[in-house]
Amino acid sequence: MRLALIGYGNIATSLLGILAEQGLVLDRLDILARPGAEDRAKDKLSASASTLGGGLHVHGSVEALIDGKPDLVVEVATHDAVRENLLQCLEAGIDGVLVSVGALADGETEAALHDAAKTGGAQLRIVPGAVGGIDMLAAARLSGGLEVTYISRKPPRAWQGTPAEQKLNLAALETAEVFYEGSAREAARDYPKNANVAATIALAGAGFEATRVKMIADPQAPGNIHEYTVRSNALDFSIRLEGKPSPDNPKTSLSTVYSVAREILNAAGPVAI
Repeated sequence: MRLALIGYGNIATSLLGILAEQGLVLDRLDILARPGAEDRAKDKLSASASTLGGGLHVHGSVEALIDGKPDLVVEVATHDAVRENLLQCLEAGIDGVLVSVGALADGETEAALHDAAKTGGAQLRIVPGAVGGIDMLAAARLSGGLEVTYISRKPPRAWQGTPAEQKLNLAALETAEVFYEGSAREAARDYPKNANVAATIALAGAGFEATRVKMIADPQAPGNIHEYTVRSNALDFSIRLEGKPSPDNPKTSLSTVYSVAREILNAAGPVAI
């Protein structure tokens, strides 16, 4: 497989390490970094990439990344990278994996990605990330009568650098406090680094407007807790996942990286599950 990553941060570093542990051997590995940050990206990822084979090729432009002719490009960056870079890869006919799912809360971005994939004859794959049961949620949607409520409960430090800081004194919080209740679209827009799960649930289920979201800062939370309840004509169910936060970024559940690794391994292997 010829694999490309958009982004070179903590998710990319952890991801390459996991793929190496699983014995994946690549024909080529391409990385897209910000212009001027190519050397930094190479220094950060070279050790992780060394056991994957294929050599490490770091680029400062998406055009150069596309010229490497990857079989699969995985976005592990930001909402801006989705719009500016992943879009062009899809138009060039390269299958893509989307991690910053909250970018699709913007209707124009969602439509542009859909059109780009259709134009290029490519497929955009959305990983479940830190949440489970997405297969059954998507199946329940087909039956109609869908109602979905999602609750995100994280330690206060996971909400630092977000609008929650204007609503709560996170450093002094002693009890759990709800600071957001609204639609999945508003959650994904206002909390882009925390609401990828809300966006994924919305896309698989009732949509961004109909999916109700509650966000809680809880000093007693043992990790990043995701709970959602589904009612439909086919089945009703509730799921609670207690994700361990990434040691490098408490806003991200560690399981997200393993979800992305699973998607890549499924694409590379003879059997997908």
